[in-house]
Amino acid sequence: MARTASDAAFQMDLPARTVLTLPDAAGIGIECRSGTLWVTLDHDPRDIVLERGQRYVGNVHRRALVSALGPSSIAVTHARPAAWPPGGADAAVAPRSPGRLVPHGLSPA
Repeated sequence: MARTASDAAFQMDLPARTVLTLPDAAGIGIECRSGTLWVTLDHDPRDIVLERGQRYVGNVHRRALVSALGPSSIAVTHARPAAWPPGGADAAVAPRSPGRLVPHGLSPA
């Protein structure tokens, strides 16, 4: 069963100077509904500032800290996991490796 964006979506209001931690930002959509958000990723020198209506989608497996610079509203969606193939969840999956060998009661030693 494919997972849809609405399966993992939530919205919340953040008071000024509140920090929301997202353990893994890969494939997560962060949308600023109101106010101003400051998004920082572990080991990433960039500052990502979102104003009302702007959106950021994470593309690396790193922790993200979302700080409300003032009273803000945020929507977080499971935009698309970084592990999905380029065609999305419904894209063809690589063939599985063959199963284990059938035991015949012989010792490997």
